[in-house]
Amino acid sequence: MSPLLPLVLLLAAADTPVRVAVGEVAPNFSLAASNGKTVKLSDYRGKKKVVLAFFPKAFTGG
Repeated sequence: MSPLLPLVLLLAAADTPVRVAVGEVAPNFSLAASNGKTVKLSDYRGKKKVVLAFFPKAFTGG
């Protein structure tokens, strides 16, 4: 499994919305990954490209 997949899934569950304009640097944040480790966006800055994908209501019955 890609190490970014848990990050993307957890981002979809985040409940503090932050608006970032196109081209603007995203603010740093940290989340607990599915393996129990803490993942920070800053861990990937300058090393890898990060894609943030949001799927509102993807895992709900509605």
